[in-house]
Amino acid sequence: MGNNNEIIYAPLSGEIKKLEAVPDPTFSQKMMGDGLAIEPSDGKVVAPFDGKVVQIFPTKHAVGLESSSGVEVLIHIGLETVSLDGKGFEAHVQQGDLVKAGDALVTFDLAFIKEKAKSTITPVIITNGNALEMLDKTEDNVVEAGKSVLFHAAMQGKAKSSKTSGYGKEAQAIVAAIGGKENINVATHCVTRLRFALADQDKVDKEALENLDIVKGSFLSSGQFQVVIGQGTVDKVYAAMIKETGIEEASKDDVKAASNEKQNPLQRGIKTLADIFIPILPAIVTAGLLLGINNILVGKGIFSETQSLIEMYPEWAGIASMINIIANTAFTFLPALIGWAAVKRFGGSPILGIVLGLIMVHPDLLNAYAYGDALKAGTIPTWNLFGFEVDKIGYQGQVLPVLFASYVLAKIEVYLRKKVMDSLQLLIVPPVALLVTGFLTFILIGPVMFAVGNFITDGIVSIFDAFPIIGGLLYGAIYAPLVITGMHHTLLAVDIQLIGSTGTTFLWPILALSNIAQGAAVFAIWVAAKNEKLKGLSLTSGISAWLGITEPAMFGVNLRYKYPFVAAVIGSSIAGAIIMMQGVTAHSIGIGGVPAPLSIESGMTAFLIGIVIVIIIPFLITYFIAIRKVNK
Repeated sequence: MGNNNEIIYAPLSGEIKKLEAVPDPTFSQKMMGDGLAIEPSDGKVVAPFDGKVVQIFPTKHAVGLESSSGVEVLIHIGLETVSLDGKGFEAHVQQGDLVKAGDALVTFDLAFIKEKAKSTITPVIITNGNALEMLDKTEDNVVEAGKSVLFHAAMQGKAKSSKTSGYGKEAQAIVAAIGGKENINVATHCVTRLRFALADQDKVDKEALENLDIVKGSFLSSGQFQVVIGQGTVDKVYAAMIKETGIEEASKDDVKAASNEKQNPLQRGIKTLADIFIPILPAIVTAGLLLGINNILVGKGIFSETQSLIEMYPEWAGIASMINIIANTAFTFLPALIGWAAVKRFGGSPILGIVLGLIMVHPDLLNAYAYGDALKAGTIPTWNLFGFEVDKIGYQGQVLPVLFASYVLAKIEVYLRKKVMDSLQLLIVPPVALLVTGFLTFILIGPVMFAVGNFITDGIVSIFDAFPIIGGLLYGAIYAPLVITGMHHTLLAVDIQLIGSTGTTFLWPILALSNIAQGAAVFAIWVAAKNEKLKGLSLTSGISAWLGITEPAMFGVNLRYKYPFVAAVIGSSIAGAIIMMQGVTAHSIGIGGVPAPLSIESGMTAFLIGIVIVIIIPFLITYFIAIRKVNK
C-alpha cells in the first residue's frame, strides 16, 4: 500500500457492532466521526497500528492514537466509564509514547466494568475522517485484537492539519451560546466532550452552539449539558475556557453533584426508578417475547378456529411447556430481580437483595395470585408470633413491597457496616440485616405496600374502564413527551404492577404504538430529505424506533424539526383511543415496536389496525410538510 494508506487492526477482541447501535448519541450520531464498535470478550486493548499515543485520559478509559500516515483513532472503552475514575483500568502507555501494532495500551477488569458502567461496548472512531479519501470497514462479525483488520483507510494527498492552540475565541463562543459565564454553575470535561451543570438550561442557544465549527453536537443527559468537541481538542478548549472566562476548574464529581442538586424530589425519584428498572428490563422483555411465542403455540384461533397448534400437533406440547417455564421465570421471581437492582441502587449488597426477593416468593408462602380466593374462603395461613397473627403470604408479581423492603435492607446494611468491626462483619451484618428486614417485610412493609399497590392498580383500571377512549387518547398523547422528561421510566413500574395484579396491562400496547409512530415520522424525513447526513441519521434512528428505542429518532430528528414529533403524537393518540375502546391488552412487556404483537393478549385485530394508523398518519403529515421545509 502507498504511504497514505493504512491498515487498522482491531484493538480489542469481541463482537462487532454498528456505531448506530451504541446507546450514546455522541457515537451513534457520529458526532466524533465514523467507525465501528466492539463488544469486548476480554479486557485487553492493543495498538491498532504503528504510531503515537496522542492522548490517554487520566481515568484510563480512553486512548487516542495517530498512525504514521496521519489517521487519528479514538478507542473509548465502555460508556460512562469516565465516572469510574480509573478503577478497573490499568494503562501501559503514556501520552507521547511510540507504539507498534499489537502493543498493549490498556487492560481492564471486564467483569468490574460490566457491573459498574453503563455498558462495555467500545467505540473505535476515526476522528479525522475529513482528512480521508477512503474508509472501508470490516464485514466480519467477530474480531481478534491485533490480528483482524478493522478498517482500511486512505489519507488524502495532503492531510488537513488540526488546530493545536489558540482556542480562546472558540471557548468564549461556546460559553456565550450556553448562556454566559453566569449560567454555568460547574464545568469539566472528559475525553470527548465538555460537561456543564447549568443554572438554566433554557438559556442555551443550541442553534448558535452547533453552528460553531469546533462543536460536533450537544445534548442533555442526567442533568448535565454536554458539548461534543473531540479527543485531543476538548482539553485545550477547556483550558482556554478556564483561562479566557475565569470559570473555575472542577472535577466530574463536582458537575455530577451540581446536576443532582438541580433535580427536584420528583426528578430524583424518577431517576431512582430508572436506575432500578432499566437493568432488569432485558430479562422482562425477553420473558415477554418468549411468552408471545408460547401463546402462538397454545392459542386457539391462530392456526385453526377450534384447536391450538399443540392440539393439532401434540409433539410440540413439550416444547411449548419448556418455553413457558423459561418465559415465566423472570415474572415468577420478579421480586428477586427488583431486589438485586434496588439494593444495589440504595448502596447495599446486591446478593442480599436477591435473597430478600427470593424470601418474598418462597414456596412455603401462600402464592400472591391465590390470595383473593384464600381470603374469600378464610384459609389464609398465618404465623403466630407470641399471640400476634401474621399472614404467611408471598409477593409474586408485586413491585412496591420489594422496593420498600430493599430500601430498608440497604440502609440497615450500610449502618451496620459503619458500626461493626471488619473482622465480624460477615458474621453479623448480613444475618442481622436480612433478619430485621424479613420480619419488617412480613409484619409491616409487605401488607401495607401490597394494599397500596392494589389500590393504585384498581384506581388506574377503574379510570380507564370508565373513560376508555379519553384514557387512550390522553395516554397516546403524553407518552412521547414523558420520554423527553424521563418520566416514562415510572410507567414501567406501573405496567409491571398491572401485570402482577391483573395478569395483563392495557398501557404497554399504547407505548408500543407511540414508538412506532415516532419511527414512521422519522422515516418520512428520510424519504423527503436530500441531505445525505440527515437521510442516514433518519434511516438508522427510524429502524431503532421500530425496534423499541426512540431516543435517536426523537432527539436526533423529530424534536429538531418539531412537526414530525407532533405528527407522531397525533397518530399515537388516535390509535390509543381505538385500541383502548376495543380492550387491547398485553400479557407482558415486550419490544415496544414492530415486534409488539408477540406480547398482545387480547384484541390483536384492533392492535394491528392501531399499527397501521401510527404508520400512515405520522408518515403522511410529516412527509407533506417536510417536502416544503426540510430541504430549505
